[in-house]
Amino acid sequence: MTERMSEAGRASFTPETLIEDPTALARLCEQLRDSPWLALDTEFMRTRTYYARLCLVQVATPDIIACIDTLALPTIEPLLEVIYAPRVLKAIHSARQDLEVFADIRGTPPLSVFDTQIAASLCGYDDQIGYGALVESITGHKLPKLHTRADWEARPLPPDQLHYAEDDVRYLRDVHQFLAQKLEGLGRTDWLREECAALTDPGLYRNDPREAFRRLKQGHHLPPAGQTVLRELVAWREITAQQHNLPRGWVASDAALVETALTAPQTVEALGRIAGMGGGPSRKWGDDILDAIRRGQASTPERLWVEPQRLDRQQQDLYERLQAQVRAIAEQMKISATLLAPRRELLKFIAGDLSGALSRGWRRALIGEEFLQMCGDRSNPAAAP
Repeated sequence: MTERMSEAGRASFTPETLIEDPTALARLCEQLRDSPWLALDTEFMRTRTYYARLCLVQVATPDIIACIDTLALPTIEPLLEVIYAPRVLKAIHSARQDLEVFADIRGTPPLSVFDTQIAASLCGYDDQIGYGALVESITGHKLPKLHTRADWEARPLPPDQLHYAEDDVRYLRDVHQFLAQKLEGLGRTDWLREECAALTDPGLYRNDPREAFRRLKQGHHLPPAGQTVLRELVAWREITAQQHNLPRGWVASDAALVETALTAPQTVEALGRIAGMGGGPSRKWGDDILDAIRRGQASTPERLWVEPQRLDRQQQDLYERLQAQVRAIAEQMKISATLLAPRRELLKFIAGDLSGALSRGWRRALIGEEFLQMCGDRSNPAAAP
């Protein structure tokens, strides 16, 4: 059934404002500091860069809607002070990318976040529900699907594009308030706090070049010596992309790095003959790439990518019983089974790894203890299929 919020309960607000100068920004931030929560969204571009370029920040309280033109302002530090204030709760829909943008600016993401996509999933909505679908379900308002691929760096911003940006926080206020009340009624407010605390973990937003190899999926095809070289090549690419503010793929593709690790060329000429390494990469950074190869060859070979293995029959039977129990509990609680127990978490449990989400917090209270009994002493190390 579609759930709608009463139009009579909608707060009135002052006319929408585009903030383009420091005086207006300071005045806005003075007002925002008095609010216990604000709806927050960002518009950014990163198609040609490693780091996202923040172009617009939209904020709303019950009385205010404002769009801050970050490209027109010499600094947005007053706004960041508000966003990073722990006492101000930030309602954001599907917050991961927005938090990443702020983490790039300040080194860590802001705390005190209310992710409305996660909150919705804890209230029985699909775990990946989009903002438009959620707005329509809760408020009855259907948002137009415009400007989803707009160029937010172009100035001036057309009025209809600005209105589209305002809508991203205009209705987020109602969505936040509705979901907060529903979570409270269901006794699941602490569940959301736990999920959002994990989402604001600074470790999620650290792009450590030495750990960048974990993003690649193809490394397990290489022998240990090749994997060690590949780790160095991926670290080189990450550092180069950061230093030159370029997308990783513009520096070198995953496939080109894997082939380079496999063949380990020793000259720039040989490097240039590898598909994807000729031209730009070998010409601009050939010596640096060869240095990365030599560092990898000088290191002790390691198997960094574990080849996927299938569960044995006993483990597969246990997985199916756990999965059936997850579905039954999720249906009873009216939440997403995927949110309750993602496949990777079930596989960790079967492997005897009790460091995962099922062993902590609300998930452990809801299903983890029962799963421990179901697994008994039969859990043994097993790689995820």
